[in-house]
Amino acid sequence: MSNKKIILVTGANGQLGSEMQMLSGSYPEYEFLFVTRSELPIDDEKAVENFFSNHPINYCVNCAAYTAVDKAETDSENAFIINGSAVGNLAKYCKLQGATFIHISTDYVFDGTATSPYKEEDIVNPVNLYGASKLKGEQLAIFNNPDSIIIRTSWVYSFSGNNFVKTMLRLMKERESIQVVSDQLGSPTYAADLAAAIMQIINQLKQSPFLLNEVREIGQIFNYSNQGVINWYQFALAIKEFSGTGCVVNPILSSHYPTPAKRPNYSVMDTSKIERTFHLVIPNWKDSLQKCVKLLLGQ
Repeated sequence: MSNKKIILVTGANGQLGSEMQMLSGSYPEYEFLFVTRSELPIDDEKAVENFFSNHPINYCVNCAAYTAVDKAETDSENAFIINGSAVGNLAKYCKLQGATFIHISTDYVFDGTATSPYKEEDIVNPVNLYGASKLKGEQLAIFNNPDSIIIRTSWVYSFSGNNFVKTMLRLMKERESIQVVSDQLGSPTYAADLAAAIMQIINQLKQSPFLLNEVREIGQIFNYSNQGVINWYQFALAIKEFSGTGCVVNPILSSHYPTPAKRPNYSVMDTSKIERTFHLVIPNWKDSLQKCVKLLLGQ
């Protein structure tokens, strides 16, 4: 019988789940269970209960989420089920089994009115229903399992899935010019970097069981994004630079590009807590973007 620790990863086909899969081969000391929504519908509590009954999970990384920010404004019931109550279900059964629950949340729990990077303990105040549903998930996770670890991240992109980087590359290929919002500040997150950080966290928890006690004492919410602060227009300019396209990128204000869901104007988060606690070295956003664009272009 194998003595390997078992890591369950939900949302296996999403951006972060896919990066976890690509990384898993580098960690032969663990057994990974990657599940899609069809294999484990996390909003079905009975299905979650049965799954945990049949699998001795040691760590659960919840990458599953309702991520359609604009659609959530008119589909809030489903958003709150998947991002809220389903998260509570996973946290509950992790606690019952003694598994460590790691849940991925978002910068959208903040309202974007700050002028300095958000710390984990800052007041939350979502400005859209997506953010509210993710906040509910955080609350239920901690309520059902006080040992939960919550990682808030922002502006996620990767080699797989739908994201800003892939959209920009497509539009820059199709059009002579594009317009991109320039008055929303934040920090991009390359999902591959976040996946690597999660595995470093799991490794450290495995090697030092007492670390979870420290996490409990300092608060189990952590911020993670790549280093550096930019706006979406600057993000697009960097994508243009690395792809070598001749497309012209023009800045516009958010007011000129209305969306069903309001976005925070300032999403910058202070990542010092996760760096300090788990000894992480977080890459600069531009270095990580260059890596991803090269992969996407097959270079």
